[in-house]
Amino acid sequence: MKLEGTFLRSKVAIRIFVLFVCCALLPIAALAVLSFSHVTKQLSEQTQKRLHQASKDAGGAIAERLYFLDSEMKMAASKFNTESKPTFRTSAEGMSEHLKNRFKGLTIITDTSEPIHLFGKIQNLPELTPEQKEHIRSGGSLLFSDYHPDLSSHIFMSTAIDPQNPRQGILVGEINTNYLWDIEEQTTVPSMTELCVLDQSNNVLFSSLPGPVSLPKQVLENMTHSAFGQFEWVNEKKEYLAGYRSISLQRVFFTPKWTVVLSESKSEVLAPMANFKKIFPLIILMSLWVVLLLSVIQIRRSMIPLEKLQEGTKRIAARDFNSRVVIKSGDEFEELGASFNTMASQLGKQFNTLTTLAEIDRGILSTLDTEKIVDVVLNRMHDVFPCDSVSVTLIDSSDKMRTGRAYIGKGKPDNGKEVETIKLTPEEIQELTENPESSLVEVGETPPNYLAPLAREGIRSFLVLPIILKKELSGIMTLGYLKPPVHSQEDLSQARQLANQMAVALSNANLIKELDQLSWGALTALARAIDAKSPWTAGHSERVTSYSLKIGQVLGLSKEELDTLHRGGLLHDLGKIGVPAEILDKPGKLDEEQTKIMRQHAEIGAKILEPIVAYARVIPMVLQHHERADGNGYPNGIPKKIICLGARIFGVADSFDAMTADRPYRKAMSRERAIEIIKEESGKQFDPDIVKAFLEVMAQEAREGGA
Repeated sequence: MKLEGTFLRSKVAIRIFVLFVCCALLPIAALAVLSFSHVTKQLSEQTQKRLHQASKDAGGAIAERLYFLDSEMKMAASKFNTESKPTFRTSAEGMSEHLKNRFKGLTIITDTSEPIHLFGKIQNLPELTPEQKEHIRSGGSLLFSDYHPDLSSHIFMSTAIDPQNPRQGILVGEINTNYLWDIEEQTTVPSMTELCVLDQSNNVLFSSLPGPVSLPKQVLENMTHSAFGQFEWVNEKKEYLAGYRSISLQRVFFTPKWTVVLSESKSEVLAPMANFKKIFPLIILMSLWVVLLLSVIQIRRSMIPLEKLQEGTKRIAARDFNSRVVIKSGDEFEELGASFNTMASQLGKQFNTLTTLAEIDRGILSTLDTEKIVDVVLNRMHDVFPCDSVSVTLIDSSDKMRTGRAYIGKGKPDNGKEVETIKLTPEEIQELTENPESSLVEVGETPPNYLAPLAREGIRSFLVLPIILKKELSGIMTLGYLKPPVHSQEDLSQARQLANQMAVALSNANLIKELDQLSWGALTALARAIDAKSPWTAGHSERVTSYSLKIGQVLGLSKEELDTLHRGGLLHDLGKIGVPAEILDKPGKLDEEQTKIMRQHAEIGAKILEPIVAYARVIPMVLQHHERADGNGYPNGIPKKIICLGARIFGVADSFDAMTADRPYRKAMSRERAIEIIKEESGKQFDPDIVKAFLEVMAQEAREGGA
């Protein structure tokens, strides 16, 4: 497996790695330390117990040999008689080889003669004290030693030849220490164990350790008061574990005790731990690699799914709701990935729904045309709420018959819509008004009138959303389903929200429609008021407006331009308010001063409209509608190229209506004569393009009149 350093770039990865190390290496290290300490302690305790038992066994073995030597000396003593030398010699020569191997020499000591050496020669035989001699003569045996710090110690055993006859002397033997300590057979002490024997004065009688032996003072003091024990000591810079055991010799050999000390090298005792110390770092290193490998595997198993989920989250944040994560870990991460994909799908659906709802909101709120509002709802409803059919029914609240127009969507925007007139019963209106939120309706053979258009297409399940304006039923939005639908509360809330938005849009559209009607009504009333100032001009403004709109339609003006033209036509003579009635109704020709006053009406009308910002485009039409194409008009005498289009249209329409209507100073001309005059003035008084459009309007009226 390839190990990459980048696996630690994540804080989570570092946390997992540190957790693995802490949970694995630290317990291993702690366990190793505890094990090492425990095993060391156990080895030391076991060694101490073993040394304790071994010192007991060694002491028993030495005591047993001493008792055996005592028995042999007593047997040998029974054979000697110092009063008959020939008998003594014969007995000495007949001693067994075993006895000679166990003693370095045997000597008979008497009070009257020189020592008799049976075999070997005892050097530096120590002087016996009276107490010792008395003990021997009483039939006891004596064990004593001659200690020399720089030389080997000599151990002696003595017994009376004949306790009943003290003059027979004392048999003294120097013990062969090789036999006593069993050096040749090495059965006294265990292998790898060092033996040290101390006399009653704690002088070293024997030691298998190299060099001089010096036991700690505290240990020597403990030996004085205790028959056995354990201790640690150092000899020749080497550490030892030791156990001691006292051999009680007082009763048999008139010697208080000997002490047997067994020591074992601490390095030998802890040799297994030394090997453990060598292999322990290797175990730690191997554990480190194992932990590293396992942690990397675990980190990869954890981080790869996390990285995929993180990338998926970023894609969702970028509104890529179609992204999916693929996790095949076989654990909770796989379940989390499945949940993430489900969440992404739901978010995508909700986002698309909200986006579509927002688009529908913008669509229905950006227009004041009821037909367009209905079209937006019919065309986009399927994107938000999958259904089999959609209908929107608009009800005219002013209609006492409570009829409505049902707009039925055909499924796709290109399929258009059907429009059908329906009549709602009072019961149906009451039911819808009492359930203003939404209703799920299942219909049978006789559906309500407002559901009949969809029911004829086989629809039997409906979600009905009433549209209430000013506490009255103004419309119905209906979603139809071939099979009973399952709606969540969120779906119903969104559908209700859309219905409310449509209600707001329809309310705005109705309000604007009412305002527009009010505006046109006010303009028409004002135009009639102006025309009513003189009986000769009654209806003049409305007729001029009608001619102007027809000319504008021929010229291909937009709806907005036609609306402006409409307003301008109704207001073009607004300035006549400032012209006296005697001038307007004068039967004869106006004089120069009266003509001047009459011509001021264009400027007066423009000045009246000047404060109204919304009529800024109407003011030039009012001001210039008496200007001429050749530049000889009034009030400013501007040429055709400067005169606005509306004013040029009004110039033709106004002149035609004035010529074909009665005036106080003349009778009305015929339509034909008026048309001829307009033709003659083309390029002079009137714009030729406008004249051409006017003639087309006249021709069309003639055709319609003839039909």
